Amino acid sequence: MTSFTPRPFIIPVFLPNAGCPHQCAFCNQKTITGITSDVPSSEELHKVINEYLSHKGKNRGETYIAFYGGNFMGLNPEQMEILLSEASKYVKDGQATGIRMSTRPDTITDVTLAAIEGYPVSTIELGVQSMNDAVLKASMRGHRASDTIEAVHRLKEAGYEIGLQMMVGLPEDNEATSIETARAIADLSPDFIRIYPTVVLKNSLLARWYNQGIYKPMDLDPCVTLVKEIYLLFKEKNIRVIRMGLQETEDLVKDSSILAGPYHPAFGHMVYSEIFLDAAVALIESEGILGDSVIIKVAPENISMMRGLKNKNVEILKNRFNLKLIKIVPDSSMKGEQLAIVC
Repeated sequence: MTSFTPRPFIIPVFLPNAGCPHQCAFCNQKTITGITSDVPSSEELHKVINEYLSHKGKNRGETYIAFYGGNFMGLNPEQMEILLSEASKYVKDGQATGIRMSTRPDTITDVTLAAIEGYPVSTIELGVQSMNDAVLKASMRGHRASDTIEAVHRLKEAGYEIGLQMMVGLPEDNEATSIETARAIADLSPDFIRIYPTVVLKNSLLARWYNQGIYKPMDLDPCVTLVKEIYLLFKEKNIRVIRMGLQETEDLVKDSSILAGPYHPAFGHMVYSEIFLDAAVALIESEGILGDSVIIKVAPENISMMRGLKNKNVEILKNRFNLKLIKIVPDSSMKGEQLAIVC
């Protein structure tokens, strides 16, 4: 019997576009987060943190205050000091375990690392997006792949937990360059990964290119399949993928916010469902089917992913193998993405 490890309790503090030297082609953080201000005041910061703490359940794990949505290391020193000092108070009094932040690779320098050294920062996420310089240039990122490599080396020397964020479907990107990016990121051995599909957000430069016919986003199904391949690549390297797809927010799903692109509120679920479908197909083909029905056993928490959205996987398997009945049943002996077939 395995012990249950509670998931970390994350208190997100959004800094939309704060500290960014410019706006990348795909970016409109104010649309993603629904927040129009940039850097919160001390009072606003405490309000956000205290509100989340008031909803923390007993079964939550370690608590982290996380500065997301901007370029934290790009803030001016005074802003960084205020945010870190105020957040550190919660760590000092035992209400939080540590501080996390997201930033650009090219802002990881000796100066910025020295500026945060005295604070309880545990995790730093880098918005890598691509490891292809042509894609980075076309996306108006303003940094090169070499900046990411250098930043990761600096962070490892400093002892931080490292998260890397990548995107698929960027301008000048394709399936091959996305896979190359994933391999290059895997070679850096980060602690975890986030994978985001590129969508066209209102008021972004990408929106203008889309309306002019210059940029064409990926369709949903091919994007899901591509992210599946990337996920499996990271899994093979024992690198955790903690998110696939954009976080759903009220503002993000408004018709006026996303103009086009492979957005789905259950994007990650769709990726896992395709993985389970592939596994079921391979297992049925290898073991053969004696009749017109089959039982598929999976871990209890994976029932919905084996079925697929709206029972999509069930229908595909029925049609492919001429089955009349497919039962998907929970089996606590199955671990992770394991499954078993009973004919």
